Amino acid sequence: MSQIHSPPSNISESKTPHGHSPQDETGVGHQGVQGIMGVSLIATETPEAQRRQLPTISKERWSSSVGEIAFEPDSFLNDVNENGGQGSILYLAYGSNLCEATFKGVRGIKPLAQLNVLVPELALTFDLPGIPYSEPCFANVRYRSQPRAQNSDMPSDLEKKSPSINGAPPEYHKDKWKKGLVGVVYEVSRKDYATIIATEGGNTSYKDVVVTCHPLLDVETVPEIPHTSPFDAHTLFCPDVSGFLAGRAHRPDPSYAQPSARYLKLITDGADEHGLPKEYKLYLHDIRPYTITTTRQRIGRFLFTSVWMPVILVMILLQRTFKDKRGRSPKWLIEVSRIIYSAMWVSYDRFFKGLFGDGERTIGAGRHNELP
Repeated sequence: MSQIHSPPSNISESKTPHGHSPQDETGVGHQGVQGIMGVSLIATETPEAQRRQLPTISKERWSSSVGEIAFEPDSFLNDVNENGGQGSILYLAYGSNLCEATFKGVRGIKPLAQLNVLVPELALTFDLPGIPYSEPCFANVRYRSQPRAQNSDMPSDLEKKSPSINGAPPEYHKDKWKKGLVGVVYEVSRKDYATIIATEGGNTSYKDVVVTCHPLLDVETVPEIPHTSPFDAHTLFCPDVSGFLAGRAHRPDPSYAQPSARYLKLITDGADEHGLPKEYKLYLHDIRPYTITTTRQRIGRFLFTSVWMPVILVMILLQRTFKDKRGRSPKWLIEVSRIIYSAMWVSYDRFFKGLFGDGERTIGAGRHNELP
């Protein structure tokens, strides 16, 4: 069983070796801001560099990873900052980091090698709240041995409106995958892994864990039980702690929200780029994105972003201004950021949703009236 260390609450941004600014402590970060504004806040590589083919991780390298333990993020960042980044890390990517334009371009990571893998102990989820009407949710993972969280005894709006099957609640398209997580393990330098930690939430939302991976052969169907030799890799996920996702606002039904078409395309593009099994790619392409279908929703999106985007951008500016020499924001700024992010979702739940319509899931006629 992998060893898990909880990151301290006072960790914020970290200076990255590439000079990139990490995600803000609100949990929205550059992905949400970029999705709304349609611009990148970080310089990207050329398309030629993004498409450069990487070698496969050698068997000797991934075999040597067996017995890895999870990092305590603060200690890891301190060590890299003080002693440099000698050696490499095997990092499991499963969300937008599958896409080369994001991983190599936006985040500026320069992986040394890669390998497609199956991770039987994990399942893909979309339960990280983003920004209503624009980027409703982001990808995450959970342990398959843990049931999906449902923090309300009341049925969701979708369950009320959708027919049950043999008395059971309807199943979301996102939840139809019953096998293990399919992803890509990158071999990256320790400095680049510090960058990944920093740009995945400033170290305040995600935990480093070690999971067991199995190399995926060139197959179209994902095996129920892998037959290749296991090895260990690090990955980042946002745990659900007492109904609160490690500093993020938590939604009553973690499966309710739909990812934006922009965000979902990053994942499907990455799956295509890496040649993941056809069965898994069909599952990803079958996930339905959030689509605004009514005039009320369009007005709601305009007003919501007009109110909250200036606040979020100010918080990002404050974090850059007040960060210390190691890239960390003061505790008071972290708490203010979390309060603002929670207030944003409260304003959506109590005002915007009732007045302007759903900002997390497509509504309307036709196929969009079905389950996401």
